[in-house]
Amino acid sequence: MTEQVFLLPDLGEGLTEAEIVEWRVAVGDTVTVDQSVVEVETAKAVVDVPCPYAGRVVALHGAAGETRPVGQPLITIAPADGEPAGHATYREEERAGSGNVLIGYGTGHGAAGRRRRRPRLSVAPEPAPAPDFAPAPAPAPVAAASGPAAVPGGAVALVISPIVRRLAREHGIDPATLRGSGPGGVVRRADVEAALAGPAPAPRPTPVPDRPDAAPTGGADGPTAAGRVAVPAGEEDLVVPLTGVRKVIADKLSRSRREIPEVTIWVDADATALVETRRAINAATPDAPVSLLALLARICLSGLRRFPQLNARVDTEGQRIVQSRGVHLGIAAQTDRGLVVPVLRDAHLLTTRELAAALAETTAAARAGTLPPARLTGGTFTLNNYGVFGVDGSTPIINHPEAALLGVGRIVDKPWVVDGQLAVRKVTQLSLTFDHRVCDGGVAGGFLRHVADCVEQPALLVANV
Repeated sequence: MTEQVFLLPDLGEGLTEAEIVEWRVAVGDTVTVDQSVVEVETAKAVVDVPCPYAGRVVALHGAAGETRPVGQPLITIAPADGEPAGHATYREEERAGSGNVLIGYGTGHGAAGRRRRRPRLSVAPEPAPAPDFAPAPAPAPVAAASGPAAVPGGAVALVISPIVRRLAREHGIDPATLRGSGPGGVVRRADVEAALAGPAPAPRPTPVPDRPDAAPTGGADGPTAAGRVAVPAGEEDLVVPLTGVRKVIADKLSRSRREIPEVTIWVDADATALVETRRAINAATPDAPVSLLALLARICLSGLRRFPQLNARVDTEGQRIVQSRGVHLGIAAQTDRGLVVPVLRDAHLLTTRELAAALAETTAAARAGTLPPARLTGGTFTLNNYGVFGVDGSTPIINHPEAALLGVGRIVDKPWVVDGQLAVRKVTQLSLTFDHRVCDGGVAGGFLRHVADCVEQPALLVANV
């Protein structure tokens, strides 16, 4: 077997590039078929990339933080030391099959029973940062990128990711001062970003003239003249690059605002009966709880069955409106990498309990960054529960190319008139943002009124499911 060059594979959904987040292996390491060799971040998600070749690593193409185009070399593998070309180890592992699910490579068989190399965590001292003019260091595995930082009390703070190390260095943050939130106290990107967002020590003020040609009086520590305002000296603007998921979010929202003539309507609804219904369901079967979000998803599906015009998209090139046969329900989820909308395919075919289980699994995977790109596209209608942020209402932007989005505010106790008497009820605000090209106010209002009626009288759902 000669050297094998593994190219960055097609990661699906039209993605053309990926940023290297962290190498899992180093030059000289031995890898097996389907062993994860690198973690990359695409415009959709963070993905572990398995290698379809077995052997010894002889080259890593690209350093952490570098963007690589699809189809370009990623890693070069040679026969393991001491093994002749075509050694049985490689052939047997290849016959054992590839368990990867990425597009464009792999043997396509099962991958049961094969041991995989685990990344090593080293606590070797962290090397001093290279000067700006020095060439970038060669990419290293987790072991080489890791390092300890002494913290008060004698503990050791570990920084695994080179991205985290670079982010801390660029902003002048000493990892030794951070409390790692990862397993074993590992300092994560979120820890560095939290430190950036926290209060900073007040720098020494510098007098600023009240007109451009005026000169400050006194020394840097001296008094300022009347009419002059002291401002912090040496502060720099925080620059956050629009890359990866954040760039895609920005592009998609901007396109939605440019292309979709959207309208938002809203209504308050008494959710007392819905809360009680959920409590009764979970009391009867506590082993399979149903969330309020699952009940709201069921109500959305009922409304879309009655008003299919909202389960659609506008094909601007073909000058037509396309109504989807099935409902692929998007669920807006806030993650460390920004807002994502994972999709439940054919949600209309799921029972309420199946919806609850799928929602729990999907939102957890989205927050962990483990969803494949295919799970983040293809939605036909979105449900956005912004009430979890403690707000009542919103005019959200439609998830292009969809045509509508239902928003749900927080459920709070409010005075409400019931049968002519004032009472305290569980009230929520519902909003529908829709593309005015696919329907008019009658359809949109009818859908939102149906949703509100089902929230107030969950028994109405029985007639539709």
